[in-house]
Amino acid sequence: MGQTDDGLPNMAGELMDPQWDDSLPIYRQLRDRVVAMILEGVLKEGDPLPSVRSVAAEFRLNPLTVLKGYQQLVDEQLVEKRRGRGMFVSDGARKALMKDERQRFLEEEWPKVYATIQRLGLSASDLLKNGAPPPAAPYPTGLAPDGDDDHDN
Repeated sequence: MGQTDDGLPNMAGELMDPQWDDSLPIYRQLRDRVVAMILEGVLKEGDPLPSVRSVAAEFRLNPLTVLKGYQQLVDEQLVEKRRGRGMFVSDGARKALMKDERQRFLEEEWPKVYATIQRLGLSASDLLKNGAPPPAAPYPTGLAPDGDDDHDN
């Protein structure tokens, strides 16, 4: 990863696939990609986001489009503006996103998955036997599903 003019790591290339989905506004896709980077640990609390100017230049976007995507993250309190320094991932952003994503999955995705499992007559052992191996570190510190974190489900 190279560096930008301001000495910050150049994450714009990692941030975005230059392919855009015509069904969603680009600023929303940008926001979603930053969220994915936070969830995946590519961007950690306190890390700077690539500058609006560098993202706009690298992907030939209007800087206002990039700013609108970043502003959504600020409005959601996932990113904070530091005057004269840029935008940075807020403390607690990943934990908040994990909670929201888990809730969304349980409410929107799991019912469809469960219905498919039922329809196909799959058992828990079928799923475990044929499923993907578990990740090396299945749960980030403080986010394990054992009830020790701050889940309010």
